[in-house]
Amino acid sequence: MSAWGNRSNDAATHLPPGAQLLGREWLGFDESGHALIRFQAQPAFTNRHGTIQGGFLAAMLDSATGICALAALSPDQTVITRSLDTRFLKPATVGPITARARVIERTERDMVVQADLVDAEDITVADATARLRRNGRTDHGAGTGHRADGARHGRASRPRRCRGHHCR
Repeated sequence: MSAWGNRSNDAATHLPPGAQLLGREWLGFDESGHALIRFQAQPAFTNRHGTIQGGFLAAMLDSATGICALAALSPDQTVITRSLDTRFLKPATVGPITARARVIERTERDMVVQADLVDAEDITVADATARLRRNGRTDHGAGTGHRADGARHGRASRPRRCRGHHCR
């Protein structure tokens, strides 16, 4: 049994607000080992064309890749998304959307997870590859990248100089 089997009851009863908004539901694994996660695309998620806005699809993919990675880890570990390369393939409509996700690469520090979003007609509407950083859980802030004292893991608590393009 995967580590997720031990976490599934807790995850079902303690969904984060974003997962609640997306209507996330853990379905388990299919016969090929893909993690299956169902989301409910709401009318409030539509754009001016009447299809689901891409940001909501990206949020579903981010959620699905994270849950898939967690399923492969021990309960004392968590992951943080470093990047999410997303492709929007077909318009998505209101209703159930199922993610099929699988770990495609794993090192001591990082994981790469690939996921597809499939609509009720079994059409792939979007896909993504996520690069995630593995972290040990420290407390109730697990998964946030912060320690109980508010400092970031592995970083000094002093302010960092901005290196963004808007500060040059």
